[in-house]
Amino acid sequence: MNKTKFSAKVITLYPELFPGPLSASVTGRALKKRIWELEVINLRQYGRGIHKQVDGKPISGGPGMILRPDVLDEAILRAQGSIGCKNSLIVCMSPKGSPLTQNLAKNLLQYNELIVVCGRFEGIDQRVIEKHKMKEISIGDFILTGGELGAMVLLDTVVRLLPGTLGNAQSILTESFTDGLLEAPQFTKPIDWNGVRVPEILLTGDHQKILDWRTKTSEQVTRTNRPDLF
Repeated sequence: MNKTKFSAKVITLYPELFPGPLSASVTGRALKKRIWELEVINLRQYGRGIHKQVDGKPISGGPGMILRPDVLDEAILRAQGSIGCKNSLIVCMSPKGSPLTQNLAKNLLQYNELIVVCGRFEGIDQRVIEKHKMKEISIGDFILTGGELGAMVLLDTVVRLLPGTLGNAQSILTESFTDGLLEAPQFTKPIDWNGVRVPEILLTGDHQKILDWRTKTSEQVTRTNRPDLF
């Protein structure tokens, strides 16, 4: 059995959501092969009082509730353990965080352990974010009901980059964003489908011409769909 080299610990009020999609496909197989491991920590068990309260009203007033720093701090300390992982990073899923990109996902591979905090309500008390030097990450310019879906997206993006996760490691080299461009269109059999043929150049066997076509097409697709990448 392989020794796990990457560990993810998720702190959430809804542990039943995990592993969810992460248990399927390549990430699920990697989980079974112990290429990575997942631990889910229920934030509610650190709540205060008989009702296990985890939130409080904003000090300055306003709508919604804020996750309490003392409650979250206890959960993080539990995730870190008595010794703690020396090569660990605490991540907080937040709409005000840095955008999740392919380059950011690659940078996260330097850590052996990610502790992922799933925000809820109107946010998290800033003091616990600063105490643990959390890296705030956002998966897009929109609001979700909680950080759980974002955590799954983040972990899926990172885990598939781990050696041994993908059946063909070369797949990573030609994906969108790898070279700053979106991927060129892909085709398979049948060659003629409903009267529409695969581009003839892809049938020539001329690797250099095919590479040139893919590069040019990638640039066109990127200019059309994501001009900001230029």
